[in-house]
Amino acid sequence: MRPFRFGVNVVRAGSRQEWAEKARKVEGLGYSVLGVPDHLTEMLAPVPAVLAAALATTHLRVGTGVVNNDFRHPVLLAREAATVDLLTDGRLELGLGAGYAKVEYDQAGLRYDPGATRVARLSETVVLVKRLFDGEPVTFSGEHYRVSGHTLFPLPAQRPRPPILIGGNGSSLLSLAAKEADIVGLTGITFRRGGTAPDISAWKAPAVDERVALVREAAGERFARLEMNALVQRVIVTDDRRRVAEDLARERWGQLSAEDILGSPYALIGTVDELVEDLKARRQRWGISYVLIHEPYLEALAPVIARLAGT
Repeated sequence: MRPFRFGVNVVRAGSRQEWAEKARKVEGLGYSVLGVPDHLTEMLAPVPAVLAAALATTHLRVGTGVVNNDFRHPVLLAREAATVDLLTDGRLELGLGAGYAKVEYDQAGLRYDPGATRVARLSETVVLVKRLFDGEPVTFSGEHYRVSGHTLFPLPAQRPRPPILIGGNGSSLLSLAAKEADIVGLTGITFRRGGTAPDISAWKAPAVDERVALVREAAGERFARLEMNALVQRVIVTDDRRRVAEDLARERWGQLSAEDILGSPYALIGTVDELVEDLKARRQRWGISYVLIHEPYLEALAPVIARLAGT
């Protein structure tokens, strides 16, 4: 089993100083990775933000969590990623996704295609980015992208390339992650109706079993080399985990029972001891060793990190 490591998504700051202080706090609490999501809303743009976070710290890794593939041409994405990796001495983790929020596409004047088309575009991007990172001239003619004799400059510091994370919940996207990524990001959420209706029925443990089995089958012999990641939506330290889970089931997550929530890798509820044991059990069952949370739970998870990081 891989050792545990932990990351946190951080989305905004009002100044360079505030952002630098947040990054140093993340590093000081023992997190391995600071990630920045990619949405056209009130959050920092991921590429410059992760570069600034790395420059404010000494060893913290930084990640795009995750880049919406449709916002950037893969040649430009590869160039920006390689530049960040070079200027951070090899601390970038490149997270990629297919996008889901139609309102963002509408605001930017972009065509919002069906999910299968967006995943197909992402598939071409992953192939292109990996080839470009090799440093050889790339010519590519796909259904969605065409590149003619382009050689990437600069090259990333990490060789053969920065690790690539592909995250999501759909079967086609997870199959792509299994075949092409270094890190498979499990979210458990399917966004329906153009991203306005989140479906979290896949949070249930049997559904997670199915997703991991799908990844294992699609990856084949690669599976042993993959790192499994889960995006945790709640971290609540409490002496009464059942009451909290029942409240969440009743007030927010009606698709799930309290038992579903407590057994899901996408929520952490309980005492510090219980959270530690839950994470160990989830690694044993699903191979999840890389845990990603959101900024509001930064301090709540710190005692768990102190006990598990690197073990």
